[in-house]
Order: sequence, then C-alpha cells, then structure tokens
Amino acid sequence: MAALDRVKVLVLGDSGVGKSSLVHLLCQNQVLGNPSWTVGCSVDVRIHDYKEGTPEEKTYYIELWDVGGSVGSATSVKSTRAVFYNSLNGIILVHDLTNKKSSQNLYRWSLEALNRDVAPTGVLVTNGDYDREQFADNQIPLLVIGTKLDQIPETKRNEVLTRTAFLAEDFNAEEINL
Repeated sequence: MAALDRVKVLVLGDSGVGKSSLVHLLCQNQVLGNPSWTVGCSVDVRIHDYKEGTPEEKTYYIELWDVGGSVGSATSVKSTRAVFYNSLNGIILVHDLTNKKSSQNLYRWSLEALNRDVAPTGVLVTNGDYDREQFADNQIPLLVIGTKLDQIPETKRNEVLTRTAFLAEDFNAEEINL
C-alpha cells in the first residue's frame, strides 16, 4: 500500500455548537450519543479515497482537529490554541443556528486561526460589515456548517437561514446547514 497523504482540517466554533458531534459523525459514521466538552483539542481521523475508481484515485488520511470552543478572551487562551493552527489544509467553521452569537463569533474564530502569526490590528467587524480584505490572500479552504436546524420551528427556518446566508459569502466558503 502506498503512503497516504495527510490532510489537516481544523473544526472551529463556540462551545456547545456541535463540533465534536459533527467530527464523530464524519469519522465514525454514527451519531455521538452524549458528547462531552472538548478541553484543548481532540483529533479524529478519516480515510478518504478521492476520485475512487478513476486513474486519478488518491487516498488521503484526513485529520479533523476539534479545537475546544471556550471563548476566553485572555491572550493565554488564544496563544494556547494557536499551537493547533499550524500546517493546516482547511477549516470548518461551525455555528449553532439557534444561537445568533455563535454565528457572529465565526469572524473571531477565522481571524484567530488565519492570522495566528499576526498581532490583532483592530476591529474585525465594523457596523455589522465584515472586512473581507483581511483574508483576500487566504489560500486555505473554508466550509461553514450551521448545526441544530432541526431545533428551529419550520415557521422560523427561512428567517434564520436568511440571517446566516451572508456567512458563506463573507468567508468565500461553501455552506451546509444540518
């Protein structure tokens, strides 16, 4: 068997949004019954055959790094998390569709991960507008996932999805709501 190429994907978002449940579902193909809080980081692995059955087929060893979502604003918390942000190939930003603040905090999470080597230079969100120029040169693929869609009443879903629709555009990312 040939050596597998390693792909490192960070899974970021506030505490309680469903990151660990998502990672478990992706890697173990089953629902996580009783998730516990992630302290620091938890890594799970999935083997993925890209373009399976074609001449371009390649097998990847995908590491999903589920980073603990404590919001601590202290520099020590951010610098501790920064060790997980090295050598990454992608980021999954996870927010809870029933929690507006978790959606807004995705901007902070993306800034923290993508600018890990740069001291903060100012306000990330001004007057509700995201400064897309901060990440204009970003080459790391982003995916935005909204969780807990089933917990929103049918009558309110359109309103919530309209409120969060700009996220994927702001991050120049794909979006999935589960």
